[in-house]
Amino acid sequence: MPTLQLESVSLAFGDRDILSSASLHLSENSRTALAGANGSGKSTLMKIISGLIKPDSGTIHISRGARITYLPQSDYILPDTSVYAAADEAFTYYHAMQDAVRNLENIISRQAADHSGSGNAGSLEPLLLEHHHLNEHLLTSGYFQREARIYHVLQGLGFSLSDIMRSCREFSGGWQMRIALAKVLLEQADFLLLDEPTNYLDVEARIWLKNYISRYRGGILVVSHDRDFLDDTVNSVEEIFQGSLTRYAGNYSSFEKQREQRNEQLIKLYEQQQNEIQRIEQFIERFRYKESKARQVQSRVSMLEKIERIELPENLKKIHFSFPPGKHSGNLIFNAESLTKSYGAEPVLSNLNFSIVKGDRIAVSGKNGAGKSTLLRILAGADPAFDGELREGAGVSVGYFAQDSDKSLTGDLTVYEELEKEAPTELIPKLRSYLGSFLFRGDDIYKSVSILSGGEKSRLALLKLLLKPYNVLVLDEPTNHLDLSAKDVLLEALKSFTGTLIFVSHDSYFIRNLANRIFYMSESGMEIFEGEYEYFAWVLEKRNQYIESSSQTNEQNHQNEEIKRTDRSKSGFRPASGLDKNSTSYKNQNAVRNRIKSLQKQAVQSMEEIEEIENRIKRVNLQMADPENYQNGEIMKKLTSDRTDMESLLEKEFGIWEETHQELEELEHES
Repeated sequence: MPTLQLESVSLAFGDRDILSSASLHLSENSRTALAGANGSGKSTLMKIISGLIKPDSGTIHISRGARITYLPQSDYILPDTSVYAAADEAFTYYHAMQDAVRNLENIISRQAADHSGSGNAGSLEPLLLEHHHLNEHLLTSGYFQREARIYHVLQGLGFSLSDIMRSCREFSGGWQMRIALAKVLLEQADFLLLDEPTNYLDVEARIWLKNYISRYRGGILVVSHDRDFLDDTVNSVEEIFQGSLTRYAGNYSSFEKQREQRNEQLIKLYEQQQNEIQRIEQFIERFRYKESKARQVQSRVSMLEKIERIELPENLKKIHFSFPPGKHSGNLIFNAESLTKSYGAEPVLSNLNFSIVKGDRIAVSGKNGAGKSTLLRILAGADPAFDGELREGAGVSVGYFAQDSDKSLTGDLTVYEELEKEAPTELIPKLRSYLGSFLFRGDDIYKSVSILSGGEKSRLALLKLLLKPYNVLVLDEPTNHLDLSAKDVLLEALKSFTGTLIFVSHDSYFIRNLANRIFYMSESGMEIFEGEYEYFAWVLEKRNQYIESSSQTNEQNHQNEEIKRTDRSKSGFRPASGLDKNSTSYKNQNAVRNRIKSLQKQAVQSMEEIEEIENRIKRVNLQMADPENYQNGEIMKKLTSDRTDMESLLEKEFGIWEETHQELEELEHES
């Protein structure tokens, strides 16, 4: 079993200790999250493990032959090749093995010819044994099915078939990071280090990645600010605090509960120490200028300097955000009829019809490129060039946060001054706390806005927006540059927001805790899911499972063909040049074609039935959302029972569709 172990690893940058005697153990069964505040050293630790940074001290033990692959947060350099070719580089290790096999075959062939008739064939045994081991390794690794695997992973991460042969350089930075993620997943290393792998993924790709990781053969160490993703993928958490690592068994939510229990004691010790420090400081201040107390004062000054200060983790410094009150609006916020938007000849939104009422909390979800940001720009009034009708209600005041809001911040004001100039007077005393919650801590608040990174500007722009008295907030990916503690502050703030909220986010925890409606956008249009997030996630999970099933069937077919090809090659089998028209195979072809037609018809009927059941569930959800109904216990009991029955029926119908589709795939492949 491959293992990876760090013992007493330390690293300092200047006078700052990043890691101090940190120890870590990973095995092939490890599913470990690396937690800690921003700047605590998570990415640095990953770079040390992957060999990119050398520690000042400590040791790293890795099993002989074990391979490590690492996905950084950003700045992954891709070759100037097609997406497919970039992904194929994941198999460099196996390409070299295949070259070694061919080289051995040439050597064996030459030596066999040299020793022909000499009776010295025994000298070939070591070469034949090595050839056998390498060949077996290649066969069991899936190397000969790499094309199917490359397509499977790239499509799972959101690439269309037409994308796969395009140049990597044609894609945005976010899509290039998806290519990089595909490459590290395909490498099949013994240890997989992932630093924010979900940063650029939409909901569907996150579901796919979660399922892929659950089947991955090898140890995984992951950094992520997606709480739900961590809960679904890890079974332990290593927290970095003050340079050391502390291990917690269980998923991320379990870690938070355990940490809370540990922190209760830490808070008590912290408060006791603060009281003691305050008592000593008061004595020093009171008697500082009295000669008769000079010795006692000096003694207490020395005592104060020797105290080893207890530091509280950032997650314990709870910050409560208060929105300035917005003006009153009417009940209708937006009403859209046949809303359509195109860029040239390319349609983005097509005939959307929906209403948004006061108090709605709408998550706009869907694949990248489905038109989510376009819809938000139109709702915010930032893009008036569309067809159809969009009616805005009375008294509506919209605050809009765009993904490129950082570009609006220029000039030489400091971070604090930039925030102060537009903040309501009553919130000015809280600005330092608010800045701290959005990761501007210590001297960061005195940085000039002009030197901030894009992520820092984005956080500042979001905070500026939240301090203004709007009654409708339209937020496009507000959590992109926030860590978990900052996300929690924003989440609690938005929960207390009394207006209407429309937001794009791929963070399922964020959506689950905020949204009461979900607008799901895809190539076929927009679906509206009323009520709880769990039903929406369940539907997406089911759809993803059937796509996975189809892809796995194709991959298995490729593998079966490769095994057949290898067996035939070994036995000297050669296929016939044609088929005998009197053969059983020929006679069965017509029956197979008829069966395929029947299955295709069944698959269409099954999908129509699935859509009908989903529509019935939507109608029940609408009834359950009606105030007249949810105040009546008997009606709600019946509606809940009806929905449960329909969900069971839907799952059964999905099973029928899957069986039909799988048989159809097999017959189409054989024919």
